Amino acid sequence: MPAEQDRPTRRGPVDPRLLRYARSSRGFFALIAAIGLAQTLTIVAFAWFLTTAIVDAIGGVPLTELAPTLTLLGATIAVRAVLIWAREAASSRAAARVESELREHLVGAVSTLGPEWLANRNTAQLAVTAGRGLEALDAYFGRYLPQLVLTAIATPILLGVMWWQDWLSGLIVLLTLPLIPIFMVLIGLATRAVQQRQWRTLGQLAARFSDTVQGLSTLKVFGRQHRAADSIESVTTRYRRETMKVLRVSFLSGFMLEFLASIAVAIVAVTIGFRLLDGSLALTVGLFVLLLAPEAYLPLRQVGVQFHAAAEGVAATDDIFAVLDAAASAPARAHLAPVSPGIAPTGSVGVLTVTELRVRRGDRVLQPVSFDIAPGRVVLLEGPSGAGKSSILAALRGAALFDGSATIDGADVRAVASTNWLAWAGQSAGLISGTVADNVALGDETPDAALIDTSLHLACADEISPSRELGTQGAGLSGGQAQRVAVARAFYRHLRGKATIIALDEPSAALDAETEARLWASVRQLADRGAGVILVSHRESARQIADEVIGVRASEVMA
Repeated sequence: MPAEQDRPTRRGPVDPRLLRYARSSRGFFALIAAIGLAQTLTIVAFAWFLTTAIVDAIGGVPLTELAPTLTLLGATIAVRAVLIWAREAASSRAAARVESELREHLVGAVSTLGPEWLANRNTAQLAVTAGRGLEALDAYFGRYLPQLVLTAIATPILLGVMWWQDWLSGLIVLLTLPLIPIFMVLIGLATRAVQQRQWRTLGQLAARFSDTVQGLSTLKVFGRQHRAADSIESVTTRYRRETMKVLRVSFLSGFMLEFLASIAVAIVAVTIGFRLLDGSLALTVGLFVLLLAPEAYLPLRQVGVQFHAAAEGVAATDDIFAVLDAAASAPARAHLAPVSPGIAPTGSVGVLTVTELRVRRGDRVLQPVSFDIAPGRVVLLEGPSGAGKSSILAALRGAALFDGSATIDGADVRAVASTNWLAWAGQSAGLISGTVADNVALGDETPDAALIDTSLHLACADEISPSRELGTQGAGLSGGQAQRVAVARAFYRHLRGKATIIALDEPSAALDAETEARLWASVRQLADRGAGVILVSHRESARQIADEVIGVRASEVMA
C-alpha cells in the first residue's frame, strides 16, 4: 500500500474523492439534507409545542383546551421518530451501495493497474482494505456523514431561532459553540494518528499471517514454526495496544465534548433563570430557548462521537482512494478480442514477436533477448538460475517493466490484456480452495467437463479426480500434483480458445523422468495442433521438443 507520506491530504471533513468514485453518494447527500432539514423543523416544533403546553398548564388552562397542543406535540414526536428511522434506513442502504460500488471500482482499479503494480504491493493488506476496510465504511457513511450533514443544517437554524427569541442566549451559544469544534479538531488529529497506526498494524498482522501460512511447511522442516508464531503474537499484541489507545482517546474526547456542552448549556440556563426572576424575560421565551439550547450543541457533539465510531473507515478510505487514484492516472489498456472457441486457434492469430526485450529490475536491466513464436512453434528459454528467464515471462504478462518491443499479432503486449492471448503456468501453482475442476477451469463461466479431463490428461494428472476438494492455496495436493494442475489450467485455457500462446515456467521441476517425458509429448502435441509455446526449463530433455533454444545470459547492466 502507499506509504503514509505519499497519501493525499484530506481536505475538509468529507473527502471529495468520495463523490467522484461513488456517484450514488451524491443523491444520498441530497436526501439526507432534506431529512435533516425536516428533523430540524420538528425539533423547533417540539420545543415550541412542549413550551406552550407547560406554560398553559402552569397558567391553569383546562385539559380540554390543552388537547390540541398535546395532539400536535404527539404528532411531532411521531414525525421525528419516522424521520430518524428514514435517515437510518437511507444511510444503511446508501452505505451498502457505496461499499459495493467502491469494491467494484477497487477490483477494477487493480485490474487496470495490472500484475506489475500488484507484484509490488502486499496482497494480504490489499485484501484487508477490500474486505474489512470497506466494511468499516458502514459507520463512516451510515453515521458520520449523515450527522455531519445534519450539523451543517441544524446548528445555524437552531442558533438563528434562539437569537430571534432571545438574543442574549443566542450570543452565549454563538460564543461557546466554537469551543466544541476546536476541541474536536485537536482530539480528532490525535484520534486519526492512533487510528492510522492501528490500521497499519492490522495490515502488517494480515501480511505476517498470510506469509506464515504460505511458508508453514518450510518453517516446520527447519523447526522455525514457533518463532513465526511468536512473531504473529508480537504483532497481535501491538494491534491490541493500538486498539486500546484508540478507545482511550475516544472516551476522553467524548467526555470533553459532553463537559463543554454541559457547561455551555448551564451558562444559558443560569442567565435565563436570573432574568426570569427579575421579570425581564417571559416564561414562554425562556423555556423555549432553554429547550433549544441542548439541541443546538447536540449535532456537533454527535459529529465527534460518530467520527470516532467511523475512524477505521476514515483511515481505510485513504488506502482505497490511493489505489483508485493510481488507476485513474494509469494509461488506458486496450483490449484484444478473445479468439473464437475451439480445439485450437486457427489462422495467423497468435504470433508473438519479441525484439531486444530488456527487463528492468529497479535501476538495472537484463541482457536483451529476441525471438518469434508462431502457432506450431516451441521456443525454449535456457540459462542459469537468476538469469531472468521468469522475468521475461513476467514482462510478457504485464508483471514487469521492460524496454524494447513485444507484440502479439502486431499489437504491443503492454496495451493488450494478457488474459486475451496468454495461458500461463508459473513456478508457483497459484491454486485456490475448491475442486480441482474449479482450478483447471478458473475464469470460465461455463466450464467444459470434457476439456477439463483432457487438460488433466495432457498435464499427466490423470490420477487426480476433477471433483477432488482442495483447501486454501490448493492444500491437499503434493507439490508435483499442484504443479501439474496449474499446467492443466494453462492447457485448458488454450483448448478452450481463450489463449493462443502457452507459457510454462519450469513445469517439470517436481516430476520424475517418465512423467516429464509424457508432459513434453503433450506440449509438443499442443504445438503441432497450433499452439505457440514459450517454455522455461533447466532440463536437457526439453530441447527434444523445442524448435528454437534461446540462451539467457546471467548479467545486468545499469539503466
